[in-house]
Amino acid sequence: MADTAGLPARLRHVFWIGGGSGAGKSTTARRLAGRYGWRLYATDDVMRDHAGRTTPEEAPFLHEFIAMDMDQRWVDRSPEVMLETFHWFRGEGFGLIVEDLLRLPPKPCVIVEGFRLLPHLVKPLLAAPEHAVWLLPTPEFRQAAIRSRSVPGEGFLEKTRDPSKAAATLPNATACSQDASRRTPSVLDCAPSMSTPRRRKTISLSR
Repeated sequence: MADTAGLPARLRHVFWIGGGSGAGKSTTARRLAGRYGWRLYATDDVMRDHAGRTTPEEAPFLHEFIAMDMDQRWVDRSPEVMLETFHWFRGEGFGLIVEDLLRLPPKPCVIVEGFRLLPHLVKPLLAAPEHAVWLLPTPEFRQAAIRSRSVPGEGFLEKTRDPSKAAATLPNATACSQDASRRTPSVLDCAPSMSTPRRRKTISLSR
């Protein structure tokens, strides 16, 4: 990754939307990109590419995950172990996001979204605190969002021996990651900019 000292200036045209699964990151980013003519960079779309650009030495948790079968990934481990060992939550591959963004022209502005945008990783890259926001959905909001996009009998969890257990475990791991984000110093220093208790809370790094 490039020298971090000069990155805020080089990424001053970038806006960041992070947060948990089912928070509305993608929908919000698409609408903003469409309204203002910005370039959209969805971190979910580049995960396979980023996995191929890492080595086991650079991203050990990622390559351990790749070597697992579907049951080992989603059925046999507890939510706590999933969180502790999940490669993207450990920040593996985040430098590749930065590399990609640095290759893009400074115009138009870029809006980046995805659960991989952890506050402590993004904060050192900001030219201004208001360039980043995290959407933290309530459990009810998240579950409703996930149900709305799921198709019965389809999806990667159906490839496990126990889809019901996998479907119950994954949201718990997601909730654990969201709780962990709330407890990180970057988020503890944030001021809530909007709160809708039945839906989600939006947290920025601006005071």
